[in-house]
Amino acid sequence: MAKEILNGIENLIQEAQANTRPLEVDPFRSRLFELFVTAEGAGLIKDETQVSASSDFDEDADELDLSADSLCRLLARRWGLDMAAREAQALQTRLPADQLERMRLLWSVMRMWIEWSYAWRRWAEFHASPDTSTAK
Repeated sequence: MAKEILNGIENLIQEAQANTRPLEVDPFRSRLFELFVTAEGAGLIKDETQVSASSDFDEDADELDLSADSLCRLLARRWGLDMAAREAQALQTRLPADQLERMRLLWSVMRMWIEWSYAWRRWAEFHASPDTSTAK
């Protein structure tokens, strides 16, 4: 299921890029949120505090983490953005325009995914029924 979600996100990003439309507006935002809800419901999104910077983001791992950081690293690796960014830094050059555009789209996905993860974790905190035992 994790690979299907990852593929769905990749297809959605490519569709938005092909249509030169931002991911932050519908229909892309709604479709991305549906993929987020599916990943969350399947238990594929680890709390960001549980993902270490040195985690191996292997697409073929038995347990694929789809936290925002992991998701973006997986897609960056698929698209060669990780290597392109390292190369550009080493050569002190700019990323090619097409790779920079994909990087921006990944940042958009990452930002929305982080915001939704945060809100999802804190939902119960703000929607709990009032404690009647403390009422006087």
